[in-house]
Amino acid sequence: ESQAFVTLATTDAYCMGSLVVGKSLRRHGTSRKLVVMVSHNVPKDARLSLEDVFDEIIMVDVLDSRDKAHLSWLGRPELGVTFTKLHCWTLTQYSKCVFLDADTLVLCNVDELFEYEEFSAAPDPGWPDCFNSGVFVFRPSLNTHTKLLEHTTQHGSFDGGDQGVLNTFFSDWAIKDIRKHLPFVYNITASALYTYLPAYHQYGHQAKIVHFLGGTKPWHCSYNPQAANESSLENPNKQIVEKFINLWWEDYYNQSKIKKDNKSEDLSFVRHGDVALSTCPRSGCGYIGHQLISRQDITLSISPRSNSGYSSHQLISKAFSPISEQESEKTGLETADDSDTATGEAESNTPAETEEENLEHKRMWEEGYMDYMGKDAFDNIKRKLDRFLE
Repeated sequence: ESQAFVTLATTDAYCMGSLVVGKSLRRHGTSRKLVVMVSHNVPKDARLSLEDVFDEIIMVDVLDSRDKAHLSWLGRPELGVTFTKLHCWTLTQYSKCVFLDADTLVLCNVDELFEYEEFSAAPDPGWPDCFNSGVFVFRPSLNTHTKLLEHTTQHGSFDGGDQGVLNTFFSDWAIKDIRKHLPFVYNITASALYTYLPAYHQYGHQAKIVHFLGGTKPWHCSYNPQAANESSLENPNKQIVEKFINLWWEDYYNQSKIKKDNKSEDLSFVRHGDVALSTCPRSGCGYIGHQLISRQDITLSISPRSNSGYSSHQLISKAFSPISEQESEKTGLETADDSDTATGEAESNTPAETEEENLEHKRMWEEGYMDYMGKDAFDNIKRKLDRFLE
């Protein structure tokens, strides 16, 4: 019988996330098929980037809950399109599937999840009597899919998203069968690290899947292993989250095409959406978390967009490259000058931010997510203050 891991991409940004889900599953040697459902609004070049990783790419229509009151209450209007997730029950060519949200990162082989039955999921840290719908085991069925759509039409969603629908549909999950409660290590959320850090220190080494729950995703942040080390003493919670974000970027920037037959092929140029990546190998290696990685120079060029999706500073603020010992001896002044030049060029080539982007940037600041390597760098802040004081 055929089994598959399934994920979903409804935007070009979540296409990046899906790519990392697939790459991390391949890298850890899964024996199951990989399937990605993609909505029609995702750009063609972004979809093409998934072909070398996934066994099957399925185009789906976007379902929207249209429950704007609930979505506004959550402050997460983008959750409306996650109703597309219900399409996964139509994948009847597979006997059993494991769904992984596109904002998850697989840390080891998790094929044992297929030993669980429908509907298995991990508790949600915000309300443990509910499950979190970022990782779950299910059996595709057209009958179940029809019932889910009918249930959604009749009852809506108490949170405006797929998690509310699924929790009311599988309403006996909390009490019926403890064997369908996945261990939390299969769906570790960053919010839990902030609320119960001692438990992470005790059990975190068993982590299997990390879920970047919330409005700020890895693609909103910069790759910066030094920042994680610098914040370790003053904010150990932040250090843990940044370590996982760096691991996410390592999988995204993995410069080998991970073929469906698990064979690798060198890749010197990758294009994903509006981000072009060109690489030049450099000798030397370093550790990021527990993973040994090869050091590479990575240059990014961000093409201008005619319409606003996610802002360029949220995706990647500027190029990063691990530096050699000799390069690290350069003076801070020289580095700052280079940074000013790069930042100035970026600002001159970037369209004026919309009000929505400004509000998003403000919200990220209020939640403590600053882009210190890009837009929120000290030099940029100082420049704005100087202009204000003039």
